[in-house]
Amino acid sequence: MFIGSLQTEPDTSVAGAFPNFENITGANYVLINESINLFRGLVNSGIFTGGVIACTVLFGIPVGYALAQLQFRGRGAVFALLLLVQMVPFQLLLIPLYVLIVRDYGLADSYLGMILPFAINSTAVFVFRQYFLQLPASLFEAARIDGASELRILLQIAIPLVRPAIVTAILLTFIGPWNEFLWPFLVTKDTAFQPLAVSLANYISNVAAIAANPFGAILAGACVLAAPAVALFIVFQRQFISTNIGSSAKG
Repeated sequence: MFIGSLQTEPDTSVAGAFPNFENITGANYVLINESINLFRGLVNSGIFTGGVIACTVLFGIPVGYALAQLQFRGRGAVFALLLLVQMVPFQLLLIPLYVLIVRDYGLADSYLGMILPFAINSTAVFVFRQYFLQLPASLFEAARIDGASELRILLQIAIPLVRPAIVTAILLTFIGPWNEFLWPFLVTKDTAFQPLAVSLANYISNVAAIAANPFGAILAGACVLAAPAVALFIVFQRQFISTNIGSSAKG
């Protein structure tokens, strides 16, 4: 994909997968930036993804802690419902969500309208619950005996002990909204709010047909879209891998 984004003329042969210095240019990145404003698209994608991640952590940690360490009536039913939600395809909810958020709440062409359907991530809640279950219950009981409230226990004891789970949840959550196309496409008609994935799709539909090298420009945009995800994984790779190894060993 990266080599294709640098080609002056598209080369679909096997040799096109290798760099040819006679067929390399950076004009494709200039072309795609002039057509859809890559920086603005990245900012919108960052706001959308950052909002989803913030909500995932903010709501997921307390719910996971409650399901793992608190005793209350219906806890098993809540957890079963959590697992059931993961079996419902998001596409089945598009029409009622669109009516609710766009027509009833009036949140079309807004970051909040894009973020709300993804604010609660059941997968992240499941990850947090499993990590909280691994912590000894006696640790929390001792804190309760000392008079600590549940909120204080959560903030000062539980969260510092599950930092690997937070990193895992962030990495798992990041890919979804960063590459999400369908929902932002439905709720945003103003290009000022559209994430990069939607802007690229609009470019393919409307501008690519008249571009000199549409394939190179599209691949250039795809490289820009993929770069933050690759960079995030590289930065947290060691901790992410060690987390997976540790959880599998404990299992």
